[in-house]
Parts: sequence; C-alpha cells; structure tokens
Amino acid sequence: MQTSQQAVNLIKEYEGFSPVPYKCPAGKSTIGYGHVIEAKPFLTYVTQLDAEIILRKELERIEVYLNSVIKKDVKVTQGMFDAMVSLVFNWGYGNFGNSKGLVMLNNKRYTLAKLEFFSKEKGVVNIKGTFSNGLYKRRRAELRLWNDKT
Repeated sequence: MQTSQQAVNLIKEYEGFSPVPYKCPAGKSTIGYGHVIEAKPFLTYVTQLDAEIILRKELERIEVYLNSVIKKDVKVTQGMFDAMVSLVFNWGYGNFGNSKGLVMLNNKRYTLAKLEFFSKEKGVVNIKGTFSNGLYKRRRAELRLWNDKT
C-alpha cells in the first residue's frame, strides 16, 4: 500500500513546518515537516517544496517498512495503513516494530491493535513521561483515519 494524501496532510498538520532547525519536544534537531536531522552536514534551511520532497521520501521508506512487517494475510484498509504511517513517522521504526499494537495487528486482533496504538491509556501520548495534549490530539486524528472505511 501507499500513503494517501489525507495521511500526508495529517502529518504535515501535526508536525508543522519550520524552514530552519529546531528542537522537537523529544529534544531532536528537526527541520521542515518533522524531519529529524541525522546526517552531516546538517540542513540549515529548507523551503516548503524541499520539505515536501524530504517528507515524501521518508514516507516511501515507511511504506516499504510497513509492507514488510505487516503479515500478508492481515487485512489492512487504506485508513489503517495511513494511521500506521503517521505512527511510524512519529514514533520511529523501532518503537513501532516492538509495539504490542503490531503484535495484535499481525494476530488479526484489530480492536486490540487499535487500543494499543491510539488509546489514552496505552497509546504513546507522553513525552519524557509527561502527558502531551498535542500527541493525544494526534492519536485521535490517527484513530479517525484508522476507522475510515472509504
């Protein structure tokens, strides 16, 4: 599967845009639409067009990843896939790959997977141990994508 424009818009909305580097709430150097700066030389400025290109490349890598870690016999709707793309973008590959939500999904326990990914009690809604209303709102938006049957 591939990421829909609806998911791209959600990610852009919750990440926001910055043409210059900033520290995200997790303390990582970030630029554009939530792109974590890891390679040297560090990016010091991006246009919105550059940031969109970087985002699309990151989403392509996430698509390949998700298509490899979700078992082939698991039925995933476009909305579910889009929600998971946003989760991986926000959580990182390791956190998603080690999540109980992925285990539940691959065991076709869709409701339990949804609870693990998006509930206030189990979903990732904290930054360094502190509740984040912004992350909680994002999880709610991702849940709406997950539930979208179109």
